[in-house]
Amino acid sequence: MKNFKEKLSDIRCFVFDVDGVMTDGGLLITESGEQLRKTNIRDGFGLAQAVRHGYYVWVISGSSSEGVRKRLGYLGIDEVHMGVENKWHKLEALLIQYRVSAKEVLYMGDDIPDYEVMSHCAIKTAPADAAPEILAIADYVSQKKGGEGCVRDVIEQVLKVKGDWPKLNAK
Repeated sequence: MKNFKEKLSDIRCFVFDVDGVMTDGGLLITESGEQLRKTNIRDGFGLAQAVRHGYYVWVISGSSSEGVRKRLGYLGIDEVHMGVENKWHKLEALLIQYRVSAKEVLYMGDDIPDYEVMSHCAIKTAPADAAPEILAIADYVSQKKGGEGCVRDVIEQVLKVKGDWPKLNAK
């Protein structure tokens, strides 16, 4: 049986929730009713590295935000699905479309709407501040909270195991 680090070598696809994973789950609400979210620039770097190295990166969220969609598009992520009621059905359709096995998927979620979809994925991950039910089924819990680098954490681990993380030439 493979340990966690060995399982990382099988990953070809990352799937992330938005609120509570890519953000801290907080909302700034303007007088006009616009809902603003804050993301982490290092998470963005990790996402861009995964895309650059040919990994599938998909986002499936129950919430809707055009700003989030634009930011992820800027990072090279095309499969951004917002306002999704059943995340497993959406992921299942993407797996078929792209011919990816659930055994090749690392999913990061933080709350009850992620529970079912996570149960189908090879590696289930969560930010440090995820709901207790999600922490209980996670194969890995990042030391980082949602919106504070947990996305970069899991991407970096996979890319390092597979030799795809940027190497620095120290002098």
